[in-house]
Amino acid sequence: MADHIKIVAEPREVVGKQVRALRREGWIPGVVYGQNEPTNVQMEWKALRRALREAGTSHLVDLQIDNGVRTVLVREIQQHATRGDIVHVDFMEVDTKTEITAEAAIVLVGKHHVDVPGTVIQTQQTVNISCLPDDLVAEIEVDISSITSAHDLVHVSNIVAPKGVTILDDGEILVARYEAERIATEGEDEEGMGIFSPEVEVISRAKDDDDF
Repeated sequence: MADHIKIVAEPREVVGKQVRALRREGWIPGVVYGQNEPTNVQMEWKALRRALREAGTSHLVDLQIDNGVRTVLVREIQQHATRGDIVHVDFMEVDTKTEITAEAAIVLVGKHHVDVPGTVIQTQQTVNISCLPDDLVAEIEVDISSITSAHDLVHVSNIVAPKGVTILDDGEILVARYEAERIATEGEDEEGMGIFSPEVEVISRAKDDDDF
């Protein structure tokens, strides 16, 4: 079980347009929802920014509010449209003993063993998973060393899920395939169309537009 990231928060009474003044004083507003009634909170922006870099959206956070601690996931980070500053954070409280569903990125690793020029094409970028909060992962690696010919395909059913993680998507969904490099034959242009040769006899010519 990985250690939880800690964020210190305070109850927030300021709401609406008044939160602008809150931000100017170095505080970022947020809300906690999920297991109980939504709770408005505020956090010191420097400490929050450091914690969010580490937590992302797949690492459990112990959010300390007054004398209590609530286990949460970061669900949405709202940023200023031009400056990129954090303006609001949504936290979702979780029960560590109850499974949750989430989306994990698919990361291709390894090397294919196809002996013809070409490249591996990834056709599926994410996969839906179910797991306990402590087993949550941001990405799942998929080994492409099983691709040994241009006909080999990798499906969701070929993904080896991390311990404690169940993949929810249909096993027949295509994840990756090999696309051989197409070598143009003599008499073809770059788009695979036949190159017109003046030596080729023209059987008929298109009529003038007025004839259509």
